[in-house]
Amino acid sequence: MFKLPRSTEVNRRVAKEKLYANAIQNPTIKDMIKNQIESIIWRYKLADSTMNVAAGETVIEIQIFEVVLRQKALDRRVLAAIAKAIPYKILFVLTYQGEAQAWIEAAGVFYNTDWLPLDTLALRFEGLNLDAVYESLARQIAGGRLDTAGDIASSVERDRQRQKLEREIAALEKKILREKQFNKQVELNSKLKRLLEELEGLL
Repeated sequence: MFKLPRSTEVNRRVAKEKLYANAIQNPTIKDMIKNQIESIIWRYKLADSTMNVAAGETVIEIQIFEVVLRQKALDRRVLAAIAKAIPYKILFVLTYQGEAQAWIEAAGVFYNTDWLPLDTLALRFEGLNLDAVYESLARQIAGGRLDTAGDIASSVERDRQRQKLEREIAALEKKILREKQFNKQVELNSKLKRLLEELEGLL
């Protein structure tokens, strides 16, 4: 799947029943796992014991799970529940009929790639320690949504602010198109200009 050292390979099936027994008690999530997931395979374990990289301050290990789907979609609540059940950082690779999509959580937000042919999904595993490797993976998967400067939490917060502003701008633009009163249009356009300037400051 990825060009990683043989020492990192695990290739072990994760029993859904073990997840239910250990951590996932929510019946809705259990049903989603049963209905949407064919199997979960623990593909790789990235740790100082399996590859030439030091453990980080917050990231001790990175597990790579392949999630084989029954359909080309998965409710992100399932990934959040699995991530909560496992005490290590996880890179999820969703696969369906020869296509794949990578998912990763950063500062409480999940980011994902587009669906790609499985053999073209490529990620760079680089960094002086596992903190850096994980941050690098998050930025790659986010596809430009996260700034390259500063820590990952700050980048995620700026991305949240950008998305919020973009939603507000889209709603305001629709409102302006519907507004018939000239004075109200001027007032709304003034607000739109302020929001666009604020958004530009975050780009």
